[in-house]
Amino acid sequence: MAEVASTVDVTRHAGGAAPEAAELIARARAMIPGLAKRSPEGRRQRRVPDETIADMQRAGFFRVLQPKRWGGYEMDLGTFYEVQLALAEGDMSTAWIYGVSGVHPWFMALLDDRAAQEVWGHDTSTLICSSLMPAGKATATDGGFRLKGHWRYASCCDHCDWALLGAMVASDGGGPSEGRIFLLPRKEYETVDTWRVSGLQGTGSWDVIVDDVLVPSYRSQSMLDNFLLKGSGQALNSSSLYRLPFGQIFVRGISTSALGALQGMLNALLEQGKTRVTRAGGRSAENPFVQLLCAETAAAIDEMKTLLHRNFENLHAYARRGETPPLDERLRYKFQSTAVTERCTLLAARIFKATGAAGLSEDLPFGGILADLMAGRQHISNQYEYVGSSWGGVMLGLENKDLMI
Repeated sequence: MAEVASTVDVTRHAGGAAPEAAELIARARAMIPGLAKRSPEGRRQRRVPDETIADMQRAGFFRVLQPKRWGGYEMDLGTFYEVQLALAEGDMSTAWIYGVSGVHPWFMALLDDRAAQEVWGHDTSTLICSSLMPAGKATATDGGFRLKGHWRYASCCDHCDWALLGAMVASDGGGPSEGRIFLLPRKEYETVDTWRVSGLQGTGSWDVIVDDVLVPSYRSQSMLDNFLLKGSGQALNSSSLYRLPFGQIFVRGISTSALGALQGMLNALLEQGKTRVTRAGGRSAENPFVQLLCAETAAAIDEMKTLLHRNFENLHAYARRGETPPLDERLRYKFQSTAVTERCTLLAARIFKATGAAGLSEDLPFGGILADLMAGRQHISNQYEYVGSSWGGVMLGLENKDLMI
């Protein structure tokens, strides 16, 4: 295996040298019209079309956070989220699966390098899905863990050959269980299409079932180590990129597609509003309520994007200095991430109302985008009240129990 890794280190970059960040973002923006056109197909298939995954692979999007040793670009999180924002303007489901599976190459840098050799040793473009809620049960044994369970909502799993799954490991001494993440190849789990939903249909968030398999220790990572910014893979993947909190990267991967989708919805409203005349005979462009809504939405998008980039600039700075971000800052950043989907959904509902009966048409994107945003808000990482009360409780002197920050 070491010989394979050595070859990969120097030869497996997609298309040669890594592109500039601006070029990657431009590639994503160029895909917006095509993604919007394919969006209905993704809803019907209940998965992102194969052509879209192929386009994303050719563009190098899944390599943005991948270690250079494995053909990746090791770019900053700001670039990653700008790509995601652009994809979401065309189709929120596509951006959603990118915000999940696109983060996993970053997570792989935390694991022992033997895991990366197994995943990418023969194909550095191999994709990984996940369901990180600790729905499984694991038992420590010689050399690893016995894992079994049934997980839901593994977005993009039909396009992936590996899965990251969360589980609780019982303590031998009767102490508290330990949360861990386990990496499994597709031959060791079953995927079941249960994804019949009212929004984000294209994410293909199927169930995953594991029936008592042995997972070697080097393909596992504790949630506590994630919180402490630790991982055995950091010995080889030495970039400061891999010293950021996993929880911060993950939750923004879950919320940022909403921000891009709202921008797409605003774009559609502006396009429609320039020519639309209501049944009452008034022009939308001259309606002060529509005008105000456009201004409010554009301002909100700008505010939320500014916070997104400021927060990750700060997190990158901590990592470069070898420092751990303060707890209060991490809690605040997670709440600000969760607030994105809350605000976007409320603004999108107002936009939908402003389109009148015309907005009901399947030929227009308004109803589909609103349904996608409503579905995205249901994710546990987007639970505004829960995350806000968690941060507020710490401010009031209670103990933090959230490791995904």
